[in-house]
Amino acid sequence: MTAPDVATWQLRARFAAALSAMYGNEVPAYTTLVEVSEAVNRDYVATHPQAQRLGSIERVTAERHGAIRVGTPGELTDVADLFAAFGMYPVGYYDLREAASPVPVVSTAFRPVDATELARNPFRVFTSMLATRDGRFFDADLRRRVDECLRTRTLFDPDLIAAARRIAAGGGCAADTAADFITRAVAAFALSSEPVDRAWYSELTAVSAIAADIAGVPTTHINHLTPRVLDIDDLYRRMTERGITMIDAIQGPPHSGRPNVLLRQTSFRALAEPRRFREPDGAVTDGTLRVRFGEVEARGVALTRKGRERYDAAMACTDPAAVWDDYFPTSDDEMASQGLAYYHRGDPSAPVVYEDFLPASAAGIFRSNLDADTEAAAVADESGYDIDWMAGTIGRRIHDPYDLYDATAQEAPA
Repeated sequence: MTAPDVATWQLRARFAAALSAMYGNEVPAYTTLVEVSEAVNRDYVATHPQAQRLGSIERVTAERHGAIRVGTPGELTDVADLFAAFGMYPVGYYDLREAASPVPVVSTAFRPVDATELARNPFRVFTSMLATRDGRFFDADLRRRVDECLRTRTLFDPDLIAAARRIAAGGGCAADTAADFITRAVAAFALSSEPVDRAWYSELTAVSAIAADIAGVPTTHINHLTPRVLDIDDLYRRMTERGITMIDAIQGPPHSGRPNVLLRQTSFRALAEPRRFREPDGAVTDGTLRVRFGEVEARGVALTRKGRERYDAAMACTDPAAVWDDYFPTSDDEMASQGLAYYHRGDPSAPVVYEDFLPASAAGIFRSNLDADTEAAAVADESGYDIDWMAGTIGRRIHDPYDLYDATAQEAPA
């Protein structure tokens, strides 16, 4: 069988680059974030001999993750089919409704699952679906009206999804097909110029700004794209020095001077972007919405289940930084010997990079970029949302991250 002209990983790399270019045009501050990230990485590599222990500078510089939001199980299924064409599959189940500041979505992350594919291009998209069946956020009347609104839209052209299924089955496609497919896929995530119904958007915002961003607009869009940086504290300082307003804190593990673990994230504050609104009298007016932002991340070594238990215990303390030394040792050698983190074939010099997300951090980033907190009603959750529900809905296995890390740790570094 003849190999396709453009392999799956090449499609993924082109898709990530095209999305980045589009988002940079839509949100110019994102381009600044990428430039500062690249400068931080160059300087860090020049002064730290072990800088590339968590991935080559080429991979780190190219790495992105995106975030999108959809409204219905059918839309989530289309997303799963679309991303499969790029070799991206659902990994992990994240219930942001259970965060300290609840967000009415359930999520998964679409990414490569094979170490070789991750090394070629690790692009991933954190994908959230509006939890309309959860009565803590949506009463029966609002749920009915939200569901009715969502039924009237088609986020993804059926021809695009059909093409995605063919490409996924073939493991790639011809060169001319690839160019057209990527163009159409990227266009599906562009910010719409259609007027926003102001009254409907305002009603949803009273429930949750996330609900308004999902069900109050006719299309989906890239909510944020995230470059990877080797020193997120330096990045935070440099962005602030450029006059860009950052959120109040870096989410995730504290800065400790010990082996970096899991994921640290921060972002610049969501910007007021020009949007058109349709008023109750039918008139179209100009206004702004503040929902999209620029996130940046620093990735560390993946923790085992034992290590994750320690992490969760430390983060539950009032001041995690003050007690971090009580939970984690000072070196990779000790981390490996205590079974706290993953290393390729047990070699402490070869960490397995954490490829996934932290629910509390994701919710923290979302919350830090909103003007008001969501308040869940004191009623029972009878929605039935869980990992099995999601897997059955999209008709795909949702990979357990620990199973993937267990397998990766048995291999030599890619």
